[in-house]
Amino acid sequence: MLTLEQFAAEIRDSNEIVVFTGAGISTESGIPDFRSPGGIWTRYKPISFQEYVASEDSRVAAWKRRLETYDETKKATPNIGHYFVSSLNVKEKLIGLITQNVDGLHTESGLPDDKIVELHGSNRKIICLNCSKEFDPDTIIKALVGDFSSPRCDTCGGILKSATISFGQAMPPAAMRKAEEWTAKAEIFVVMGSSLQVHPAAAFPAIAKRSGALLAIINREDGPLDEVADFLHHGAIGEFCRNLNTLIADG
Repeated sequence: MLTLEQFAAEIRDSNEIVVFTGAGISTESGIPDFRSPGGIWTRYKPISFQEYVASEDSRVAAWKRRLETYDETKKATPNIGHYFVSSLNVKEKLIGLITQNVDGLHTESGLPDDKIVELHGSNRKIICLNCSKEFDPDTIIKALVGDFSSPRCDTCGGILKSATISFGQAMPPAAMRKAEEWTAKAEIFVVMGSSLQVHPAAAFPAIAKRSGALLAIINREDGPLDEVADFLHHGAIGEFCRNLNTLIADG
């Protein structure tokens, strides 16, 4: 197992790094992860894509959940973990970022779109499931008052949905292909803030390890790949990134 100093040296010497992030990187921005106390999965049963499409009641329930967290997520700003990933790109070390997150904070940190794969989509836009027209969430959310019906497309009347991937919904093929390509090229594959429980996304770190990449895992809790990691840190991600940045700069 590498020490922090040795890991910093590996980061310093590589220009072929892939970072994989999960909900844990955004908790320090005030966004609860799904599984921790207070997270949405501890309070509600997930609504599948099939339920959403078939049932008006399910759609209304989904929009009520979105209303509950909308102000909190909208006000969230990137933290040092997001900026650390962006700094790797500035230093021309980053092949790309693969994220399970839908909060858009990596984009806000300055990372360009062509360096980001959002495996589970984005809550920064709403789409029509029929004609694919896109809507600004603010416009839709502000109209959800009182005893509302689920919103519909103003062009074709189709069902509107947050541009995120729900349970039972197919993963985006283009995003999956790009994530696979980046993973195959990685010299160093860094997992930050993911429980590695949600598949198929969580398979990428294992694929990277089998392909010969150095696997680093930074997370608060134990995970299923801890035993095969080349570097492992359990604790706050922001503090870790601050220390790692210092070591990289001092080397």
